[in-house]
Amino acid sequence: QHGAPGPPMIDNETMDLRGELSVRVFEDGRLVEEWVDRNLIVNTGRNALASLLAGVTANKSITKIGFGTGTGAAAQADTALTGLVSKAIGTITYPETGSVQFAWSLETSEGNGITISEFGLLTADNTLFARKVRGGIAKTSDIRLEGYWKILF
Repeated sequence: QHGAPGPPMIDNETMDLRGELSVRVFEDGRLVEEWVDRNLIVNTGRNALASLLAGVTANKSITKIGFGTGTGAAAQADTALTGLVSKAIGTITYPETGSVQFAWSLETSEGNGITISEFGLLTADNTLFARKVRGGIAKTSDIRLEGYWKILF
């Protein structure tokens, strides 16, 4: 007689890797825009995650958020942001089972002079993990951005 059957196969739909980007835009200290939207986990991000699961951890952790000027629709094959301005992630939390959340900000002294139309999560070696394209934000010294990027498994 054979042993007990193994666990059921996991359907791709139940293992949906997805992200949620929250952005708050302040002008002269006043909240002027706020949104939360889903984003695309790109192929290079999926490969970085596979490396982490296999124990290849050197430079594959998400450590930065990027801001760019590209306007093309997000696609699985994306590997970089256009005109990249990046900075270290702030606090990392685990708000619910199967999720990790990265808090971030872009201060009034950072990224000035660009129109931010794309956001990206980056690993320590600058591998693009996730990308979101949205209408442009003209970044000046009057503008501060903050938010979080949540990855759900």
